[in-house]
Amino acid sequence: MRITATISQIVFLLSLLAYIGCEPSQATAKPPTHIDKAPDAQGYSGYMPAKVDIMPLTEFVPVPHAEGSSKLRIYVSLLDSFNCQMKSPGVFRFELYEGVSRSAEPKGKRIILWPDIDLTDAAKNNQYWRDFLRAYEFNLDFEPRAQQNYILQATFLSTAGRRLSSDFNLKSPK
Repeated sequence: MRITATISQIVFLLSLLAYIGCEPSQATAKPPTHIDKAPDAQGYSGYMPAKVDIMPLTEFVPVPHAEGSSKLRIYVSLLDSFNCQMKSPGVFRFELYEGVSRSAEPKGKRIILWPDIDLTDAAKNNQYWRDFLRAYEFNLDFEPRAQQNYILQATFLSTAGRRLSSDFNLKSPK
C-alpha cells in the first residue's frame, strides 16, 4: 500500500511540474522607449566636469638660463560626478592671492590674474593635456617673494555654462 501511495504521489508531482513548467509565458516584453529617441545632454550629465582639482605637483620652478626668474607650473584635473579624471573643452582662469596666516579668511588681496586660457579648440586642448597624468599642465610667469604664502585659484568655465573653482595653498621657494 505504501508503494502505491508513493508512486501515485510521484506521478501527481511530475504531472504538476510538467503542467507548470511547460506553460508558455503570457507576459510579453516591451521594447525600451529610449532607443528610438536621440540622446540628449541630460542623459550624459554625469560625464560632464563636476569638480576642479589642483594637483599637489603644482609648484614654482626656476627658468633655466634666466637668473632669478621662475614660473608657476600648475597641474589641474577635471573630475566628473564619479570622481574620474577627464578631458573637456572649456576656458581656464588662474588667479593668485596672498595667503594670510591665522585668519578666518586666508585669501588676502589678489596679486595677479593671468589671461584666460581658451581650450575649446581640440588642437589647443591637446597642447596642454598630459595623458599620463590625466591632467592639464600650465606654465605661467610669476616671480614669487621669499617666504610668502600664496593661494592659487583655478576656475574652469565649461562649454555648457558651468563654473567650477578650486583653491590650492602654495609656499614660495626659500
